[in-house]
Amino acid sequence: MAEVQKKKSAMIMTATKDRDVPLEKIRNMGIIAHIDAGKTTTTERILFETGKTYKLGSVDEGTTVTDWMAQERERGITIMSAAITTFWDLMNDSSVEKGHYRINIIDTPGHIDFTAEVERSLRVLDGALMVFDGRTGVESQSETVWHQADKYKVPRICVLNKLNLIGADFEGSIKSIRERLGANAAAVTIPIGIEHEHKGVVDLITMKALTYSSLEDNKLTESEIPTELVDQAKKYRKELIEKVSEFDDITLTKFLEGQEPTSEEIKKAIRKGVIAVKFFPIFGGDNRTAEAQLLLRGVVEYLPSPLDLLAIEGVNPKTGEKEIRHRKNEEKFSALAFKVMTDPHVGRLVYLRIYSGKVSAGQEVSNSTKQIKERIGKLVLMHADQRELVKEAFA
Repeated sequence: MAEVQKKKSAMIMTATKDRDVPLEKIRNMGIIAHIDAGKTTTTERILFETGKTYKLGSVDEGTTVTDWMAQERERGITIMSAAITTFWDLMNDSSVEKGHYRINIIDTPGHIDFTAEVERSLRVLDGALMVFDGRTGVESQSETVWHQADKYKVPRICVLNKLNLIGADFEGSIKSIRERLGANAAAVTIPIGIEHEHKGVVDLITMKALTYSSLEDNKLTESEIPTELVDQAKKYRKELIEKVSEFDDITLTKFLEGQEPTSEEIKKAIRKGVIAVKFFPIFGGDNRTAEAQLLLRGVVEYLPSPLDLLAIEGVNPKTGEKEIRHRKNEEKFSALAFKVMTDPHVGRLVYLRIYSGKVSAGQEVSNSTKQIKERIGKLVLMHADQRELVKEAFA
């Protein structure tokens, strides 16, 4: 136990050192889905791939980072949204700048009884991974959280999980996303093998096969596409290019002229469509594996940074007039308190999404709802149930 605590402390210290990341390299995202689609498992693998954790937790064993409450571990479901920060280095060719990225994640509940918890999280997110069970596609709560995300205009990446299990239906799941959700969506990866034969994916942008040898294998091996999947890959790639070409002039011109756009051009078109909330790329596979590396790339390459979104509009409580705040640390401080909870160690915790400016411990701020001034007590950066004391918090 002491060793685990020591490792957690080391991880928090790492987060402290890495906090100075420019806004264009920050991704604020949530993971949303119907219950048991694999949200928490996906979160766990992402934390593992980014080095935030040294061992993969299990929902069944009650050892995941974000399901930390005794009731969650006992029942194997997420009840409370958990926030956690991790960092990842994008090194290869990309549609965005290479470098060190900060990813702030909220793992949300999937059970219908906790819909309000999802709603308050979606209100402050810049993007989301929408996880579907690859055996059933769109389920009842999938529709609920999808429309909640529509309400707040949240850009999304779709993830078909559990394609390694009996009953997996890749094409049927994509069809349900399009028909039941009315989503303009297309695959960016297709599975290599279905059910127990699943061993990797074909990347439709690079047209390469990415495979792994076992669950314990942390590396994806790149190779040529298996012969039996070449025609299927070409069909899905053509469909992808056709759908995203409307978001980028260069890609559209090449598509109309029958030319092949480059990987970078396709990625730029996808990114523009995602940020506009008009296109939803679909990844498909087994989120327990190293395939989560592809999701990480997707998060960084396709989901928006705070600077990609519109300035925040609010009402001045004194004048009643509308004002705009740009998403910068240099602007005046503005934040939304989106959640309040009681912590047995520090008392009442108010979760803030800071849209502009910065705030310090001890600073006096205006509470526009109550029309009063309040002094900020301690500031903590949350890592699920772990708290890191900080002096300042930024946009």
